[in-house]
Amino acid sequence: MTVTHDWRECEREHLVRVEPLLAGHEQRRSDGAAHPVEDFLFTYYTYRPNQLRRWHPGLGHTIADPDAPHGASPYYQALSDGSLTVDTSAMAQRRGTLIDAVTRILRATLERPPMLGCFGMHEWAMVYRIGADDVRHNSWPLRLHPTDIANVVEERGLRCTHFDAFRFFTEPAAPRNEHALSRTTQAEFEQPGCLHAGMDLYKWAYKLSPAVSSDLVLDAFELARDIRYVDMQASPYDLADLGVPPIAVDTAAGRAQYVWMQREFANRAQPIRRRLLEVCQQLAA
Repeated sequence: MTVTHDWRECEREHLVRVEPLLAGHEQRRSDGAAHPVEDFLFTYYTYRPNQLRRWHPGLGHTIADPDAPHGASPYYQALSDGSLTVDTSAMAQRRGTLIDAVTRILRATLERPPMLGCFGMHEWAMVYRIGADDVRHNSWPLRLHPTDIANVVEERGLRCTHFDAFRFFTEPAAPRNEHALSRTTQAEFEQPGCLHAGMDLYKWAYKLSPAVSSDLVLDAFELARDIRYVDMQASPYDLADLGVPPIAVDTAAGRAQYVWMQREFANRAQPIRRRLLEVCQQLAA
């Protein structure tokens, strides 16, 4: 066990890193504004800003101060010397089903090579052949006419492997996907080239908190934020007013750029995925 004698200093260092990541979202929320790229990490994912602010050392660490606020959590226990540490038994008992599911997904994803041929068509499939009022981000214009969007989808095909993207496909788009995805088969199809699989590392990290250190949660958050930008750059939306240039996956140059970014994110995600799997395995043990 690594002993943390000054948890307040660790928390201060954590806040130096986390506050800039929260500032834009909290200012927009105060102003009643929205950002379809950055706010996604606070609207789609369920971890609130104040939860992200809380510092946790993670498994293998103790907090020497028995009066630290961590002691009020049901996921911490006091040791014989009064120090506090994550209660792995409580985590396993209360979140065992989640731990098993995440373990399967992480392990399966780590074992597969990245698939790089989807070209970000999932966002296009979410607006495929539906009316303007039903478009998910209808506060923002599409950069192509709906007929042209449909033609791109039909020409390129749909090869999505991530259920939580697939479930937002329009009704006419879903049958065009190479596989009919479901929650129960998620581990069978998840693969490291998928941008959404990379973003979801943030979800697994915070759902396994406080066993996952805050440093690792923020590593996953920053990866998810960067992926989200590329995700929306490759979408059919026109976000130029936000300073978000498109990656035109309807062109050969745009598809090549997208594949390059996929590969970069896959490489960046794998160490985070391995570290999360290690936490799962320690909790399962």
